[in-house]
Amino acid sequence: MLGLKLPTDPRWAHIAESNLKEILIDHAWCEQKAASNAISLIVNYPEFTEMVNVLLAIAKEELEHFARVHEKITARGFVLGHERKDSYVNELYKFMRKGMSRDIALMDRLLFAAMIEARSCERFKVLSETISDKELSEFYRELMASEAGHYTSFIQLAKKYLNPVEVDNRWKEWLAYESKIIMSYGKSETIHG
Repeated sequence: MLGLKLPTDPRWAHIAESNLKEILIDHAWCEQKAASNAISLIVNYPEFTEMVNVLLAIAKEELEHFARVHEKITARGFVLGHERKDSYVNELYKFMRKGMSRDIALMDRLLFAAMIEARSCERFKVLSETISDKELSEFYRELMASEAGHYTSFIQLAKKYLNPVEVDNRWKEWLAYESKIIMSYGKSETIHG
């Protein structure tokens, strides 16, 4: 369903599990950034009422996830700490076309978000199947389904407001690009690391 070209090496989950504090803190900030991205899309494209409604629901859900991850952090005696940079997301951002039409910008913004959700979904699946912490395993299985829904929503929005054939072609380009950059990741205890 996700179409990712390169799966996460299951060894990444063991790296992540070796430092749950770091994975949880990084995860919390990923959820906050996902909510902010949905709000940013609303701010930039307020004329698309149906999209605004979908993005409002996604932003609320991402903030709820942020709160739930924060609860897991504090329940384990950890502190949220400062925002973390996500080099994977920064690498994806470089692939977005700059200086193009408003439609092209919207397409890339939606596909950028879809890609992050797809990889997050895949990583949550790996965590849910690999880590020994039963509570977190169940938590990540639940979030995996949510991320899949967000991925689907972003793709559907792109096809609703833009040419579906162009969206499919550009999505293939995103998948190919992501498969090249993801080879450098999977070595640190971060969601995309």
